[in-house]
Amino acid sequence: MRPLRALLALLALLAVVVFLLNTTLLAPAMEGRPLLLAHRGLAQTFPSEGIESDTCTATRIRPPEHAFLENTIASMQAAFAAGADIVEFDVHPTTDGHFIVFHDWTVDCRTNGKGITREKTLAELKALDVGYGYTADGGATFPFRGLGVGLMPTLDEVLAAFPDKRFLIHIKSRDAAEGRLLAARLSRLPQDARRRLTVYGHDAPLTMLHGILPDMRTAARGAIKQCLVRYIALGWSGFVPDDCRNTLLLVPSNYAWVLWGWPNRFLARMREAGTEVYLLGPYDGGDFTTGIDTALDVGRLPEGYSGGIWTNRVHAIAPLVAGQRN
Repeated sequence: MRPLRALLALLALLAVVVFLLNTTLLAPAMEGRPLLLAHRGLAQTFPSEGIESDTCTATRIRPPEHAFLENTIASMQAAFAAGADIVEFDVHPTTDGHFIVFHDWTVDCRTNGKGITREKTLAELKALDVGYGYTADGGATFPFRGLGVGLMPTLDEVLAAFPDKRFLIHIKSRDAAEGRLLAARLSRLPQDARRRLTVYGHDAPLTMLHGILPDMRTAARGAIKQCLVRYIALGWSGFVPDDCRNTLLLVPSNYAWVLWGWPNRFLARMREAGTEVYLLGPYDGGDFTTGIDTALDVGRLPEGYSGGIWTNRVHAIAPLVAGQRN
């Protein structure tokens, strides 16, 4: 019986240590309101049910709440004006050496064009109407048709329009060469300008980019996954894996509870490691993850939450978090 009692006592002591290391009750107080990340700027929204990787979301938008189209300079201006701290946008290379800011792999869904985005010249893309395909009533009306001609910006135009703002740049492809091309463009920026940018996407282009520009903050999907898996396995001890350092983490709200020390202890560990955490909406295993987009979503945030929030409706969410401590 003595060995059993000793084992039970050891396990009880370990449980106490794990509790003390991870309880939010003893975590440092988190100051400030949540950081707001506006996904694609101020964009038209749509129901997430049944979304797959090839779904044309422009044909299923909700009745418009505003007049802005995603990934345009006007939508980014509106997002920052509404209270966004950082704006996410998507990039593709053009055939003539530029980067265009546009979400979809093809231009078929949103525009009056056809074909793969990265297989077009800048002039071809600039001639398109980025509001052409949007409809909220199954094609009976197209409220933005004719209003988006020439509004697809380049990366250079976005960075010039917002020299002091923060951005999350999404590389859409798995092509390592695209990471090299983007690194060449970003290398021309002053170091303080690069510090305001984070690049995320698939592993191959992100590994290439980070190898060329090691001072750039990157968030490769494989590294994020490794970070979370290793942290769940070892974070009870306070250990922060290298994959979790100097990056950006996107955490679905329905899985955040599995992270040791969530929320305040976890956020404190990540901040100390140079990493920003952004809370997404619930993930259901499909091809699409929502943001923190409604008052109900905000109401479900942990009390005093001061990490980041990923939202598709920054104009609606910003007023709901504005009253929290700054």
